[in-house]
Formats: sequence, C-alpha cells, structure tokens
Amino acid sequence: MAGNPIHFGTSGWRGVIAEDVTFANVRLAAAGIAYHLLSKSGRPRVVVGYDTRFLSEKFADAAAEILNSHGVETGVSARPDPTPALAQEIISRRLDGGVNITASHNPPEYNGLKFSMADGAPALPEVTRDIESFTGKILAGEYSLKGPRFTAPLRHASEPRATYLPAIREKIDLKSIAEAKLRIAYDPLYGTGRGYLDDLLREAGVEVHTLHDRRDPMFSGAGPDPSAANLKELSQYVVEEGCAVGLSTDGDADRFGIVDGDGTFIEPNSILALLADYLIEVRKIPGGLGRSVATTHLMDAVAKYHNVPVYQTPVGFKYIGELITEDKIALGGEESAGLSIRGHLPEKDGILAGLLVAEMVARRGQSLGRQLEALHKKVGPCYTVRVNEALAPDVQKRLTGKLEQDVSQLNGRKVARLDRTDGLKMIFEDGAWVLVRPSGTEPLVRIYCEAPSRQELDQLLQSAKAFIAAV
Repeated sequence: MAGNPIHFGTSGWRGVIAEDVTFANVRLAAAGIAYHLLSKSGRPRVVVGYDTRFLSEKFADAAAEILNSHGVETGVSARPDPTPALAQEIISRRLDGGVNITASHNPPEYNGLKFSMADGAPALPEVTRDIESFTGKILAGEYSLKGPRFTAPLRHASEPRATYLPAIREKIDLKSIAEAKLRIAYDPLYGTGRGYLDDLLREAGVEVHTLHDRRDPMFSGAGPDPSAANLKELSQYVVEEGCAVGLSTDGDADRFGIVDGDGTFIEPNSILALLADYLIEVRKIPGGLGRSVATTHLMDAVAKYHNVPVYQTPVGFKYIGELITEDKIALGGEESAGLSIRGHLPEKDGILAGLLVAEMVARRGQSLGRQLEALHKKVGPCYTVRVNEALAPDVQKRLTGKLEQDVSQLNGRKVARLDRTDGLKMIFEDGAWVLVRPSGTEPLVRIYCEAPSRQELDQLLQSAKAFIAAV
C-alpha cells in the first residue's frame, strides 16, 4: 500500500530505528492491531512484550497505550521476554493475542513488531493484511489513531516466565541431561533467553556457564544472530573448558545456534534432521515431519527411513505452526534455525531447541558430529548452503519475471521437476536441488542449494549465481 509504513514480512514488521521504526509508526501498527482485534471480539485481551534492543520497552509502552485507548485490555511484560514465552502466556491465559517489540536476529540498528494470534502462533498472511488495511485507513483519516477509552496500560501485569518455565519442563528430559554430567556453555547473545534456558539447566543440577549474561542494546556491534560468525567466542569457550555442547539463542530466543564439543558450528539443517530422527526413534513421538520449501531434504530421508509423512510449507514459521496446531507432526522446522515439536507451541522456540539438543547428546552419549556421521550412513549424505545476493531494484524485477517462466535445464543440467511453493525450486534426478527466492522486503535474492556431495553443491551454487546474473 503506497505511503503505508507498516508492512509485515515472513516474521513481523521491522526496520531501522528512527527511520522506519518510530514511535509514530509503532502507534500506527498498534492501532491497526486494535481494530483487527475489535473486529473479532468485543473485549479483547493481549500481552505486550519486548526484547533487549534500544528503546524496546518504550516502544512497548507506546503500543500498549494505543491498544488500551481502543478498549483492548493490555498487560506489559515485567522484563524482556522471549517470543516463545509470550506465546505460552497467550495460550495459558487464554488471551486474544500478543504484541512483541523485537527485530529478532537482525542487526542492532533494527527493531520491529511481531503479532501473535490467540493460539500463540505467528499471525497468518490474512491477519497481517487486515492489520495493514486498517493502518492504511487510519492514514487516510477513515479511522482514529487513538481510541476513546484511554487508560494507563497494566504495566508489569504479565509474567510470561511463570507460565513458560513449567510448560518447558514437561517437554524436556532434564534429569537425563543432569545424570550425564554434561558441561554446557550457553550464549544468549545479550538477548532475552538469559534467565530462561540457563536457569532451567541449573535448576536440574547441570553445570552451565553463560556468556554475555547482560543487556547490551548494541549486541557488541555484531547483532544477536546465532550464526557461525557470531558464535566464535562460544566455540572457543566450549573447546577450552571441555564442554559437551554449546547452545545459543537469538535476540528474542526463537532461533537457535549449536556448537559441538570440538568447537564446530553445526548447521541448523543438520540439527533439524538429527532431532527429527531422535524424537521419532528414541522419544517415540508420533506424527510426520514439517519443513519449509527452503529446508533440507535430509528431513525427507529421515521421514522415509521411519515411514512417516513429510509436509512442505512456504517460508515462514506461521505455516509450520498450523501443522503443530493440527497435531500432524512430531517436529517442524525451518533452515533459518526455527523449530517446534508436537504438543508444544505453534511458534519457533530456540530455548526448546537448545535443550532438546542437550538431551539428545546426553541420551545418545555421542557428540553431534558423530551422530551426524551415523545419520548420513543411515539415510544418505546431504550438504546444503544458503547465500544472499544483493540486487538492484530493476534487476530484482527482471528476475521475478524470469522465475515465473518454465525452466528445463540449469547450466546444461536437466531439471526433473519444478516447485513453485515459494520462489522457483529446481529439483534434479539425484535429489539435488536449487531454490531461488527473492526477498519480499529487501533488495536481494536468496539462493538455497542442496546436493549429496560438496563438489556437486559447489557446482550447483555457481550455476545458480550464473542463472541470476543472466537476467
């Protein structure tokens, strides 16, 4: 919508602080959410949470004031809380939704807003489109920004930690982790996971050391993304102190990062496949596996081995969340380090992911590297990569048109099948594939490649780059 600064992507609305994310725009987004909620319920109730970023608690107060003015009963978290904890709060208190002021794993100059529905899941596209429509009408003068029933928000009225921690204890075998006497390092990257994941382990008697256990709105300048590059300090600590595993979560603790005992960063795709195999084989959790179109087919191989179905979704955890809500899957995940399991939240949970990995290492008694080697022997090898290529706006427009055309070969290699679930996915006879997916919010294209050997993976990536360069 032209002139409307509120635009939801795959995981909320976000932008640069003071440029896109301003107090005026936060209030506008909150008003749009208020009108959406009021169209569904006469007296809606919500929680507003926030992360550790610059001005997050102030943005949360601004959003809460607007929501309250429209008659939406609004409580504000007492401290920076993880997105999954807010989701649990929504479910436990039977609220109508939740607003979280966060930019998740993005760099420190970003902030934003996520809206969760009554089931704790991320808002679906039809919901965010409705919110955007209301914000457009407010800008056009058809609706009022501030409602008639202004009262102060219920500051510190919500304690998501009190509802989340008991729920997570039921999902994790903390006793096995303690009995295995694992030493664990945890890096919350200055985010909201501190006092959650580490406290649960300590409570169970596990020796755990927490790095960066304080608030830093600049996140040391690197940003709270649990990537290999950002977890070098964690890797070094794990090796020097003889830890069995290093765990990390992003800014709002919905994504995970994992380091093996030898300091090796384990890619999220590999973690998803390992946990899928573990949950089905050891935990005996029933159901299929859910993955986005951009996520590894190693999960498909695990599903085939265990004779369970695979459900593929577009990119965006909200779609995986639907499968969790429908009780169809034992585990659902995305290559961008998000997962949840049957009986848990329809929202990605980095705290759950880290604890499950610790449990898997404890119960299987092997390093993650050894477990991954064993999985490759069991279901076949698989290597993946994702890169982002910056594009000029005119090039991105031409590429979008090219992706709508049928493609029969890539650099001379025959394409066996096309998949247009989200972007253009070219699948080859040996199971290798390439996905080209333009970003909906940034001037770049994401390239995902997967192959049974590293040599073939490198060749596919170069072919994909040449395909894009030829637009």
